[in-house]
Amino acid sequence: MYNSLTQISRRSKRAILLGLDVAVVPVSIVVALLLRYGMTNPVPLLTQSYAFVLSMTVVGAIVIYGFGLHRIKLQSIAIRAIGQIGLVSIVLVIAAMALSYMMNAATPRSVPVIVGALFFVLAVSSRILGVALLGMLREFDTSRTPVAIYGAGSAGVQLATALATSGHLRPVAFLDDKASLQGLQIAGLRVRAPADLVRLRDRHDVKKVILAIPSSQNMRRKDVIESLAGQGFEVQMLPSHAELLERGDLEEKLQSVGPDDLLGRKMVDLAIPEIARVYAGRSVMVTGAGGSIGSELCRQLVDCSPRRIVLFEHSEHALYQIERELRAALSDTKIEIFARLGSVTDDQRVRQIIASKEIDIILHAAAYKHVPLVEYNEPVGARNNVLGTLTVAKAACDAGIERFILISTDKAVRPTNIMGATKRLAELVVQDLQKQTERTKLSMVRFGNVLGSSGSIYPLFQEQLAAGGPLTVTHPEVTRFFMTIPEASRLVLLAGAYSQGGDVFVLDMGKPMKIMDVARRMIELSGARVKEEGEHTGIGISIIGLRPGEKLYEELLIDGDRLCATPLEKILRAVEVDLSEIEMAGMLRGLNKAIDAYDSGAVRDVVRQYVNGYHQPVTDDVSAVAT
Repeated sequence: MYNSLTQISRRSKRAILLGLDVAVVPVSIVVALLLRYGMTNPVPLLTQSYAFVLSMTVVGAIVIYGFGLHRIKLQSIAIRAIGQIGLVSIVLVIAAMALSYMMNAATPRSVPVIVGALFFVLAVSSRILGVALLGMLREFDTSRTPVAIYGAGSAGVQLATALATSGHLRPVAFLDDKASLQGLQIAGLRVRAPADLVRLRDRHDVKKVILAIPSSQNMRRKDVIESLAGQGFEVQMLPSHAELLERGDLEEKLQSVGPDDLLGRKMVDLAIPEIARVYAGRSVMVTGAGGSIGSELCRQLVDCSPRRIVLFEHSEHALYQIERELRAALSDTKIEIFARLGSVTDDQRVRQIIASKEIDIILHAAAYKHVPLVEYNEPVGARNNVLGTLTVAKAACDAGIERFILISTDKAVRPTNIMGATKRLAELVVQDLQKQTERTKLSMVRFGNVLGSSGSIYPLFQEQLAAGGPLTVTHPEVTRFFMTIPEASRLVLLAGAYSQGGDVFVLDMGKPMKIMDVARRMIELSGARVKEEGEHTGIGISIIGLRPGEKLYEELLIDGDRLCATPLEKILRAVEVDLSEIEMAGMLRGLNKAIDAYDSGAVRDVVRQYVNGYHQPVTDDVSAVAT
């Protein structure tokens, strides 16, 4: 019944409210006359005063419509709305006095005042009664999902108020670890200790917990998520203030636990002032600007106040998306945005953009990075990852730009796949070019697995969870270093700030995590339970076997003993072996020949000869590419 009432059209709701308010006018007049004369039978009075009652009803309808009382949302009855009703009541008192005088009605002077007072009381009371009735119906509506709100601060109170009129979620209690709040009644909900959550599940069937903890309290939020994991509750988070300001239903904006909540460690604080000084007033070009890392680089560059950001991307759709986003964000700034289509292997196009836009810094994020796909498209992967890097870096050096930063990967260290091997060759290309120039500082950044980027396990597991499982893991013991997109992008900007030339920067990401543990954590935080062997309920985890070129574990350094410190504790600089001038010439000659002939075997031969630690995967079965 509650849903039926709330789904009535807005026009119908306003018509009903207008009719009720107009009906209150004659009722107020009749009751005022009865009170004034001390009578119980209204018929004689109505016979004498029917013209006055009828006229006042018409005037009242005009006044009520003119002041828009019917437009006051029933759930939003507040001080301003009550004041509006009071103003209408005063106008009705004046109108009653004027009509009484004009019509020579035999009504005492006190009647108009009583009419106004009665109208005010009845109009306000009818709305309060309506809100109370809707509240009762809403409480009995079993179709709404009961939820608990973790955090009884201002964010939690605002969330509870918004969800009170929700058609799908019904807040039943606050949870807060502050003892001073526990037991209080806030926004109509009782504040309980987190230990009471199981009792709430048994009594109110609560299966979802919404975190109303500001992002500024990251550690507290992570602790809460950790405590909720494995208890069978779906965990969602209140979005940021900016997202709340966007139009749309609040329920649609509630977010699942994000990638940074799966790290199992603190996010590295890379908010360093030096970054802004390096990029301020510069013209910066981002290759692969439409990708996961490239687009986040562009967003973070905005905070550094560059003079110009040039978006270079071969995907038309991806370029359109990031350009539109940045133009909306930069509408009030003087930062110039230029979107340019093209490939990093197109030397003429790259040089033309560098020259025409007076590029000072290049952030090279363009690459083919999906391991199984590159594994069976070796010449194409090598052309884009190695020769594309050579093209852009050589053009940067010839133009004498300040800095060039290559985005590499931990898979470049003793690789077992072509993607990692081509990224290691790209590193070698950059190291060789640094020996040929003094004006341009070239550096590299090695990432771990970036949670949330395209092709990472986070979006894959999300899709599999939405489909009801199972989550697919290649091996129960496979481990990876993980970082978030903001961490990865900030590390690139830092590399540009601290580059001395030929550097390889890595982020201290703590201990590697098992993919199996990440899968379990995502299942538990979705409110489901992991289906163990022999069980029939829950979401399972399926072991599908290592994919072509995949390692059980990744490394960040080729030689772990050759590390140098940087001014930042969590940022390390590695000193890696490089190729001689003759070796580099031979590598490029052999690679170009293999790529031009689309000879996959020849590409692997070049890789095997020049990439330290590379060994070919055992299987060459293309069917194994399936995820």
